[in-house]
Amino acid sequence: MPENARAAADQAAGTAKNSTTLRTLARTGHAVNGLLHVLIGGIAISIALSGASGGSGGGGDADQSGALKTLAGTPGGIVIIWVVAVGLFALGLWTAISAFLVRESDTRKRWSKRISTAGRAIAYLAVGSTALTFALGGSQDSSQSSQGLTATLLSSPGGVFVVIVVGLVVIGIGGFFVFKGVTRKFLEDVHPPTGTTKRAVVVLGVVGWVAKGVALVTVGILFIVAAATQDPEKASGMDGAISALAALPFGVVILLVVGVGLIAYGLFCGARARWGSL
Repeated sequence: MPENARAAADQAAGTAKNSTTLRTLARTGHAVNGLLHVLIGGIAISIALSGASGGSGGGGDADQSGALKTLAGTPGGIVIIWVVAVGLFALGLWTAISAFLVRESDTRKRWSKRISTAGRAIAYLAVGSTALTFALGGSQDSSQSSQGLTATLLSSPGGVFVVIVVGLVVIGIGGFFVFKGVTRKFLEDVHPPTGTTKRAVVVLGVVGWVAKGVALVTVGILFIVAAATQDPEKASGMDGAISALAALPFGVVILLVVGVGLIAYGLFCGARARWGSL
């Protein structure tokens, strides 16, 4: 890109990113992302308690679509879902602009940060699209979508390799979540006031980031299992990961811990909406 055109593009992107309206909506995006995680965590706990009492199938789908179904069934839920969709689209746009504006002297670091930031933008936009589907009166099952995509890939030349790569990437992302939680690097993204509030945010961050990481690692493992067994139904996303954790020895306890952790992550997202760097 010519230097003048690049400078003009940077200026336009910077102006858009610093827009009060976009920043406010992006903060809303963090808040509603937190709300979805609180609901997913609650569903996971419900599944765990149902398993502990000898029940089956309690709680619904422990993923974004399950959380949106829960919202849709509440009074005024459709309004909240519209807020979720708008907030996540705005957060996705703000994050995409941030990826474009990444500046690092080291080429490897620059592209690594751009790719990871762009990945977050895509994730926000994907969940925003799911929320928009619900807001318009439709419905979508995240597990079925994941299984359908996996089935398509497995039936394509080289598809097994692609599914394995997807699994490894998701495992890597999950590992990064765990690392960021353990090392408290999430404090680079949020700046709460000192004292009790900061201590609470730190606890929520450590517990939440680690729990989300464990869930994502499980999702990635399921993709690899799907590739190894040629069974796309194994790649059932977050809901499948929750079910897989529940099936482990001491699965009820593990699922309770992960559910509480996802709620903690959701509350951390709320703190980021209030005190995050935007």
